[in-house]
Amino acid sequence: MLLNLEWFRTFKTIYETGSLTSTAQTLYISQPGVSLHLSSLESYVGYKLFDRMTRKMVPTERAKVLYNFIIDGVSRLEEAEEHFHKSTDTDRATISIGMCLETFQFTLEQYISNLPFNVSIRFGEYQTMEQGLDNGSLDLIITSEKGHQNNIEYTAFSKERIALVSGGQQDGKLFGQLIKKGNYDEAERWLKQQRWYSTAADMEHLRKFWHNNFNKHPDFRPNYIVPNKCSIVRCLSDKEGFAVIPDFLCRRELKEKKLKLVWEGKNIMENTLYFGKRKKTMFAREIALIEGFFKQQSVL
Repeated sequence: MLLNLEWFRTFKTIYETGSLTSTAQTLYISQPGVSLHLSSLESYVGYKLFDRMTRKMVPTERAKVLYNFIIDGVSRLEEAEEHFHKSTDTDRATISIGMCLETFQFTLEQYISNLPFNVSIRFGEYQTMEQGLDNGSLDLIITSEKGHQNNIEYTAFSKERIALVSGGQQDGKLFGQLIKKGNYDEAERWLKQQRWYSTAADMEHLRKFWHNNFNKHPDFRPNYIVPNKCSIVRCLSDKEGFAVIPDFLCRRELKEKKLKLVWEGKNIMENTLYFGKRKKTMFAREIALIEGFFKQQSVL
């Protein structure tokens, strides 16, 4: 049996996502195709790589060894593929941009189809995006963290506040009265009895907000765990329930009163958003156009 390098790419993605479905979506292949790649690789190496649980693919100890052995090589090949891949239109520049999914959906997505150049969007953690910017696989990143590399410049362009919001049909008068009286213990107890929305991967905003305002960690599980913060906004619009999210994700819904800004907290949580780019770039004009779209919707 000949070794197919695509098996390693599929294995890497399963390992990182823990899901055959997510792997299929990430690699744009069918789920049976993902299963075939995995079974072929397991046959090639001669041992089982994952234990198949109800909702998660759990790597075996041998899989952990294999992943650590191949990760650098596969990642470099993926970067080379993206960086040197020939476009279908050779006259158009290709700009690679790193940001979080929600930032893309609420800011840049609406402009993509009219851009006069090709765009490759990559979602990921800040550290990964910063490395991509440094090694040339990314040309621009949108981030709330500022690095210190000599070859990269960061420019502040907006601020976001992490706030408690509710659906437009939620009655929050009692909570407001309790906060006004300074009865934070009772206000916390009331909040914990309400419906809550969060995401599977990120409860950091909720934890920080709770700690900053109640000096505790939230000791309850949200009722509804949804894929991302965009889903939270859609689920809450004109409904009941609460969430802690960045205000920039729901400015339109707040203006249209589909959501309510309930409380910004005793201690306002605010992040500055930055453009990160290399000081020397051949895509200055294209990057400036992208930055312009973000500035149109920014608050600074």
